[in-house]
Amino acid sequence: MERQQQNDDEKFMRLALNEARKAFEEQEVPVGAVVVANGAVVGRGHNLVETLSDPTAHAEMQALTAAAGTLGGKYLTDCTLYVTVEPCIMCAGAIGWAQVGRVVWGADDPKKGYRRYAEGVFHPKTRVERGVLAAECEALMNAFFAALRD
Repeated sequence: MERQQQNDDEKFMRLALNEARKAFEEQEVPVGAVVVANGAVVGRGHNLVETLSDPTAHAEMQALTAAAGTLGGKYLTDCTLYVTVEPCIMCAGAIGWAQVGRVVWGADDPKKGYRRYAEGVFHPKTRVERGVLAAECEALMNAFFAALRD
């Protein structure tokens, strides 16, 4: 069972990475997210902050909104959110309000990640996994910011 969970986590994180690549192509910070319920993607998103001129248009917010619309409710207790980078405090708050059952991310974000500000922001029953495909997630972020410096 544990091996199957690891395989599923990698499969869905690859979908989140695909979303992050879309953001990269659109010259957005390359963060992608998918929400999964019962083994099916019910929401997906990537950063659209620059495209929409909206500081709240983070990948997680896009994916949560899509999932709530698909499922017809604001609570995502039976869902897993996969995101390529540790959520910021804003997104962590939304994840907490949505009562997401499980959060899985790839790369840690020591500068802007929610854990720097408030580790207890998620719902108390939310399970957290980190480091899934971390090297790939970090490489995409590093490539984006290296290109900005060139």
